[in-house]
Amino acid sequence: MRFDEVGEISCDPRHARVFEQGWQSWTPTGTYRVGAPAPRPATALNRILCYRPDTPVPEGTYQGEGMLAVDPGDGGPVQLWSGTGPGGTPSVRVRAEGRRLVVTANGPVTAATCEGGIPAAVTGWADAVAAERAPRPIRAAPPLWCSWYGYWDKVTEADIAREIGLIERYALDVGTILLDDGYEAGIGDWLADRPGYGSTAATADRITAAGKRAGIWVAPFLVGTASTLHREHPDWLVGGADAGRMWNQDLRVLDVTHPAAAEHLAHVFRELRRQGFTHFKLDYSYAGALAGRRHADIHPEDAYRLGLRIIREAVGEDAVLHGCGAPLIPSIGHVDIMRVGPDVAPYVQPKSGDISQPGQLSARLASQVREFLHARWWVNDPDCIIVRPGVEEREHWAAFVATTGGLRGASDPLDSLDDWGMAATRELLQPAGTVPAEPVR
Repeated sequence: MRFDEVGEISCDPRHARVFEQGWQSWTPTGTYRVGAPAPRPATALNRILCYRPDTPVPEGTYQGEGMLAVDPGDGGPVQLWSGTGPGGTPSVRVRAEGRRLVVTANGPVTAATCEGGIPAAVTGWADAVAAERAPRPIRAAPPLWCSWYGYWDKVTEADIAREIGLIERYALDVGTILLDDGYEAGIGDWLADRPGYGSTAATADRITAAGKRAGIWVAPFLVGTASTLHREHPDWLVGGADAGRMWNQDLRVLDVTHPAAAEHLAHVFRELRRQGFTHFKLDYSYAGALAGRRHADIHPEDAYRLGLRIIREAVGEDAVLHGCGAPLIPSIGHVDIMRVGPDVAPYVQPKSGDISQPGQLSARLASQVREFLHARWWVNDPDCIIVRPGVEEREHWAAFVATTGGLRGASDPLDSLDDWGMAATRELLQPAGTVPAEPVR
């Protein structure tokens, strides 16, 4: 892939810093001192799942997706390079050559000079992007309860019923109940309930009868090789697209430019809406923007946006689309809520050392840096409140969530909480704010 030189600035190598904008929800994002290492994928699988797989970063190079900012460290203003429009999102690179920094990009970019440091520069950029791409109106998302971190992929209809009862017993301010991964018969077979789960339709009825919004997890662009969909409709897949390996199977990509596949996607979401679900967590959405051979010859990002438009039309304007593992810039104007960091976990450090992977440290680092996106592009989702006994450093995670203005979602089995955990959960369950944060000076 060709990168052309687009700029050069002098710097003080001892103090120069670079801000890397990550590609998707789980990609590390942050500011790094020139010469210090920036986070990179620990494995080939992580590169597919959490980074931008078609543009691996050369050693000694920094790379931002759609935007990169440089503080030269010599007292001069911040220099920021960014994509020029709603087409493809360029990768922007910078490398040090002595006392100068050379900037290259693989697509059209514009350069800006910004006073006030990197936080002010990237916040101003986010405002400009919002003005250009018209995000959806920012709505105050109610607090939710999510099944994932309590029940994982073994969740049942009875578990959801029990938690509804506990929410009522403890009088918790929960407006949405989100059924996460584990209900489905296969990755791609979203309308077939897993044997032993129960009924998603009955779950939606039970949630709405309790006066709550019913939410459901779907990975809309993934097709697992063990699924019925993969077996019966191989012609609906993006040729040559490898979406990684999870759930003990290889993952492929649904080709939303294929008319029959597009109608299938619309049918899935129309049916889930008919059942009563109105909050849709769209996970592993990076898959929709992977390169490959599609029925229509369009840019992968355009295919991704097409998929989101199909889903929106199927569920209606009043439904909530909640991006996760999703390309950030291509999602503007399509989603209401966006995960802005990796998954949290009952432990602090990611097990592989790769901070794209689950862990409280991973979730905190990316979400903290991306707080400037909240109420500018969407409602930020820093991930769930988990504070039951046995969660490492739970007080620190709760304290971090309290500093964020975005979505608040609990995910502990409520009867597992001790007095401190229940008090912290009750305090944190507040509606998302709708006022953007000011940049840190």
